[in-house]
Amino acid sequence: MKTAIIGLGYVGLPLSLQFARSGVVVLGLDIDTTKVAALNSGRSYIHHLPSSAIASALQAGTFSASTDFSRIREVDAVVICVPTPLNKNREPDISFILETGREIAPFLQKGTLVVLESTTYPGTTDEDLRAVLEAGSKLQAGRDFHLAFSPEREDPGNPDSQVAVVPKVVGGYTPACLAKATALYGRALKTIVPVSSCRAAEATKLLENIFRSVNIALVNELKVVYSAMDIDIWEVIQAAKTKPFGFMPFYPGPGLGGHCIPIDPFYLTWKAREFGQNTRFIELAGEINTAMPEYVINRTAEALNAQKKSVNGSRVLVLGLAYKPNVDDDRESPSYVLMNLLQKRGAQVAYHDPYVPVIRETREHGHWAGTRSVRWDRATLAQFDAVIIATHHQSVSCQQLADWSHCIVDTRNAMAGVPAAAGQVWKA
Repeated sequence: MKTAIIGLGYVGLPLSLQFARSGVVVLGLDIDTTKVAALNSGRSYIHHLPSSAIASALQAGTFSASTDFSRIREVDAVVICVPTPLNKNREPDISFILETGREIAPFLQKGTLVVLESTTYPGTTDEDLRAVLEAGSKLQAGRDFHLAFSPEREDPGNPDSQVAVVPKVVGGYTPACLAKATALYGRALKTIVPVSSCRAAEATKLLENIFRSVNIALVNELKVVYSAMDIDIWEVIQAAKTKPFGFMPFYPGPGLGGHCIPIDPFYLTWKAREFGQNTRFIELAGEINTAMPEYVINRTAEALNAQKKSVNGSRVLVLGLAYKPNVDDDRESPSYVLMNLLQKRGAQVAYHDPYVPVIRETREHGHWAGTRSVRWDRATLAQFDAVIIATHHQSVSCQQLADWSHCIVDTRNAMAGVPAAAGQVWKA
């Protein structure tokens, strides 16, 4: 079976390599010529995916990359892994899905399987994507070609999150579509979880991420409340997690980042309105999580005030631009919001992140493009009035931070237990 995977980012590339390792011949498709050239020369552009894995797949003849979408004619299955952001009005933007559908439709052959993996609202696969595929191919889903949805479950930087072993939810447009998709993923993944429909699979992904968003909002709110009571939320969570039943730990932070948690819940809130339903719980969680960067800046202002300094005119370093530890993924990172808020208040802002040496162009924060990570040494850190720990990379020494910095605002409990740090650390 030859499979095309469209979108060679944090979801599509790991999936491509897993299929290739399993003997499935993979054609990776992307509109980014730079990515395609890098992959065909055996180079990875994602930190946690080694170039050796790509080189091995190339050498084995089970992987190649291209920008030529007409090569869809050659494959038995197509897996779509493209972005699904929110637009400026915080509404779902499925334009990447629909445009991909239009691109591949003229080249679909009878019997081909098309699977969407991009997170979206229920109905996208069997309504929106099906419509563009049928219009462009003159084929009928469920009769002439197969259609399915299988949500991605990538967790970059987590060594326990391996594509081969994470159970794969699959929903088909028809029972035959489900059987075809199950057979495809069964070639490369250990556990397949079939559900009754594409919509059930789409809803499963949303539930997973709404669950996380709501629980993170809960501990973020408790962080603020307990701080006012002079209680350490981190100590409370550590104690609570010793209960062997009925509790699952979630941790506070400076806001939500990544391609899932800040975005996916709002796909359901938008779709729910079509059915006259309100999603108050989800929206409240979003409000709490969105307010966290402002809380961090207020705590930073308190820390500076204790030194008889104001935010206006102070030099502040944001430590960590990636949205989570030990990866180079800065999508939707709350660090950008922190930097914007600091700059708005008149601070001189810089950042340090060993995984993001220079800021790339982004839709939301383009004015930071080209900004470089500052050096990590005593002389550099001594120039800053405060350091905000937004992301705790393991490669960054907290002891050096304690030794070299005047004031630390810790949003990740990174400084817990670091000698000589207690008097200079403000938790936020």
